[in-house]
Amino acid sequence: MNRISRRTLLRGTIGGAAVGVAIPLLDSLLNSNGTALAATGQHIPTRFGTWIWGCGFIPEKWIPSGTGTDFAMPADLAPLEPYRDRLALLSGFDVRLDGVANKPHITGCLGMRTGIPVPDSNVRAPTLDVLIGQQIGADTRFRSLEVSSCGLENSYSYHSAGSPNPSEISPSELYRRIFGEGFQDPNSTSFTPDVGIMARRSVLSAVAEDRQRLMRNVGAADRHRLDEYFTSIRQIEQQLELQLQPPAPVENFERPAEPEADGLGSEIGDVLATHKLMADLLARALQTNQTRVFNMLFSDTTSNLRLPGQTTTHHTLTHEEPDDAQLGYQKQHSQFVTQSMVGWRDFLDSMSAIPEGDGTLLDNCLVLAHSDCSIAKAHAVEGIPVMIAGNAGGKVRTGFHLAGGGDSIARVGLTVQQIMGVPVERWGSLSMETNRTITELVA
Repeated sequence: MNRISRRTLLRGTIGGAAVGVAIPLLDSLLNSNGTALAATGQHIPTRFGTWIWGCGFIPEKWIPSGTGTDFAMPADLAPLEPYRDRLALLSGFDVRLDGVANKPHITGCLGMRTGIPVPDSNVRAPTLDVLIGQQIGADTRFRSLEVSSCGLENSYSYHSAGSPNPSEISPSELYRRIFGEGFQDPNSTSFTPDVGIMARRSVLSAVAEDRQRLMRNVGAADRHRLDEYFTSIRQIEQQLELQLQPPAPVENFERPAEPEADGLGSEIGDVLATHKLMADLLARALQTNQTRVFNMLFSDTTSNLRLPGQTTTHHTLTHEEPDDAQLGYQKQHSQFVTQSMVGWRDFLDSMSAIPEGDGTLLDNCLVLAHSDCSIAKAHAVEGIPVMIAGNAGGKVRTGFHLAGGGDSIARVGLTVQQIMGVPVERWGSLSMETNRTITELVA
């Protein structure tokens, strides 16, 4: 039997325009167990994402007392018990300041994501998700998807200093971006290239061809700016090129219905509902290879979440609420931390609900979950809580708690980059710099 490419088209013309009809998913396209393409041996893609919650944690309710595989889930991690063996819990890793002032709401989160203590919003980019996206995201429709369920467009994903990638804040807008204009159903029996995309592709190609002539007539600084610009043009060209080819069929995919919600508000229950809608949509985007990189913001580092019937925000409570005399910590602040972990469980539910190969979508992801600080009322950047979920297609070991003992949190960023194939041996700056992989994470 002759092997057939997964991109084989039945070609013809209509009114002088080229058209193509995709073939269905045939046995000859797959290996014997249906988990990889027979022609190339290419396995199901591995995805990377981050999930952020703001304002830290209550240490005694979050940090397990035991380490290794012999640990019990403390109170705030109880909702995550079904995922105990699919999580790596990392505590005691620090953003080291090296004499730089701790800038609340900025230093911890971006120190975690850049490997340096960031003194202000002038971020030394790119962040680690962008570095990973450059490695694994070149052949997808979106280089990455940024999503926020708390109504704020903020993002901690940076391509360049001062230019964060803005987040989608509306479930309906997120749906239209993923499944609206430009989406090609991977299981459709026919495929016709979009004429509009063909025209855009042609225009961008013409711009790229003029690059060398323009570069010869500008100074060094402008050549650097133009090089960055034309690199971004090339990335757009690649994404348009993908939309001119039929997508590979996807098992177990059904196009979801468009949600009616545009975002439900900042009360914690409403945010949980919005977050669940957006997590389900994001999971479908990953399943259909619209993107392989994402950043999900459950709550911002200046958390605007509110308890039902209250106007005081979570962030304000971390500053103003006194410790409960009996509990020894801020009681209302603690409720937000607990509910954040419920949201994290809901996110994992969305990822693990989609069968993929001999496992689930979550099994083929590496999701880095973290906050921006440890103890919120001090905005402390020592001991920032971190979790790793998913097995990255068998590359990650989970089911344990590791205490960092004050090690640089850049060890986490270095390790996840290496797991995702980024060719990096050292990462970070000054005393944050490290070449020490967290070997416990590597399968």
